Amino acid sequence: MVTMNINMNYNPPCQNPSITMGARPHCDGSCITLLFQDYTGGLYVRGTKGDNWIHINPIKGALAVNIGDLLQIMSNDRYKSIEHRVAVDSSRAGISVPLFVNASLDSVIGPFPQMLKDGEKPVYKHILHSDYWDYFYRKRPSGKASLDFIKI
Repeated sequence: MVTMNINMNYNPPCQNPSITMGARPHCDGSCITLLFQDYTGGLYVRGTKGDNWIHINPIKGALAVNIGDLLQIMSNDRYKSIEHRVAVDSSRAGISVPLFVNASLDSVIGPFPQMLKDGEKPVYKHILHSDYWDYFYRKRPSGKASLDFIKI
C-alpha cells in the first residue's frame, strides 16, 4: 500500500540568512519526494564528493524530484537518497510544497529481491516501516544518519 503526505513550508525573509536555515541538511525518509517550489529558490543539494552545496534554481512549471531513503533501501543502494537543505532569502519569503510518497507504516521494508544481482548480499535488513519512521523522527532528520539504523 502507498501513502502520500504533503507539507506546506513557509520561510520568512531573514535579514541575516547566515544565522538560520529553512531546513537543515537531511535526506527525506520517503521513497520519492515531489517538490513544488516558488521562484525564491533556496534548495541546495550536496555535491557528489560531499564537500559542496549546489543551488537548484527553480524552473517555472517544473517539479524537483528527490529520491529518498526508502528508495535507496528498496534498491539496495542502486539509487541514492539526496541530501539537501533549504536556505532562507534576505528579502523574500520562500514557499515550498513537498509531496512525500511512502509505503504504508504496516509494510515490511528492505531490499527487493529483484534488485539483488546474482550472489549480491542485501545492504539493509527487513524491518517494519513504522519502526524505521520511529527511528527517523527520534534522530531528527540529519544527513544520511537514519540509513545506518537499518544497515546490516
